[in-house]
Amino acid sequence: MSIIPGIELVSASLQAEKIRLECITQNIINAQTTRGANGMPYQKQDAVFEAVLDKSLGLEGLQSVRVSKIMKDESAGSKMHKPGHPHADAHGMVEMPNVKIHEEMVNMISSSRAFEASLSVAHTAEGLARKTLSIGRLN
Repeated sequence: MSIIPGIELVSASLQAEKIRLECITQNIINAQTTRGANGMPYQKQDAVFEAVLDKSLGLEGLQSVRVSKIMKDESAGSKMHKPGHPHADAHGMVEMPNVKIHEEMVNMISSSRAFEASLSVAHTAEGLARKTLSIGRLN
């Protein structure tokens, strides 16, 4: 058991949000990637979270969070008219990735705020632990 109660939960939350931010970053980086290793346009990826009952923490019914999988969005991307593009078809159309930058930016802000909230909880828990340890200490 940790000297700072709940720090394992905060750590799990931070790890899950880190993975989510990495997925969002990859989506933004590849928003214009028209051909990947499989010869197809890049497909958006999302981190799927799941709640996990964590009995190792010694508290009955306490739930943690983790990323259960990274899921590819199978929806089709848009087609753009770019006749000079190396991946254009006979009509000059290029199939683009299914990434929408404005949605990814909203997701990034949301994930950043969740990350900040978890850090705030960690700092508060640390402060409480320090105060608890200082009780009874002679000045």
